[in-house]
Amino acid sequence: MPAVSSVPLHDLPRGACAVIDNLHTPTEASDREVLLRLMELGFLPGEPVRVVARAGVGREPMAVRLGNQSTFALRRREAALVNVRAERAQASEAVAEVAA
Repeated sequence: MPAVSSVPLHDLPRGACAVIDNLHTPTEASDREVLLRLMELGFLPGEPVRVVARAGVGREPMAVRLGNQSTFALRRREAALVNVRAERAQASEAVAEVAA
């Protein structure tokens, strides 16, 4: 089975479950502040996340459940700082769909 690569959190569709793989290292000071805030909220490698809602196509924000407790509204710019891996079951389904 091929390795599952990480993707930005903002690329996940509604209902998708994933695990935070890593946090993008920003170059701009304002993005560093956003990243620090995300880390303080608990967006850390190994934490499970689920996209519970999205605004219309190309619109913001998206609602993300962190673990099984807290839900946060993130803008695309904020979600782009968080890289995730789809959970194994979903990754297998995606591979099967591509192969079909």
